[in-house]
Amino acid sequence: MYATEIVLWSLQGFLALFFIAAGAPKMFGRGLERWTGFTDLPRPLVLLIGITEVLGALGLVLPMAIDTQPWLTPLAAVGLAISVLMATGFHIRGDEGLPALETTLWAALASVVAIGRWDLIIPGAEVPGWTLIVAVAVLFPAAIANIIVIWRATSTPTDATPALQT
Repeated sequence: MYATEIVLWSLQGFLALFFIAAGAPKMFGRGLERWTGFTDLPRPLVLLIGITEVLGALGLVLPMAIDTQPWLTPLAAVGLAISVLMATGFHIRGDEGLPALETTLWAALASVVAIGRWDLIIPGAEVPGWTLIVAVAVLFPAAIANIIVIWRATSTPTDATPALQT
């Protein structure tokens, strides 16, 4: 059971960092041009998405870390999974395959946390630890590879200056 705890805590920390990094620009309105589709959404909706991502990130870690209402952790994971699955639909509708894949991976990782921590809501509802470790072993490298691909795609400079005509 010790290995499962390490995997779940690591995943919770990783997801919390990701969702804080994803939610903060939406809350403060800085750097949104790097995020696909947010320039087309009303500012109050973008702000709401950012707030829910940051609160969800805190909910992944704080309740268990301070041992106060730890049952909120799997609920935060479920909420984040639902949120990013809605983003997947948004990206699919916009014919954005790579961002849709990315949000699906984040939803899957958040679902692993929700399943792994579900015993905090219903005692005795434990899932065999090896299944969670296998799920993370498959999903985590896929998420990292996806981040690298997206980072390379967004950081590749493009020459936007028109050629001089003589």
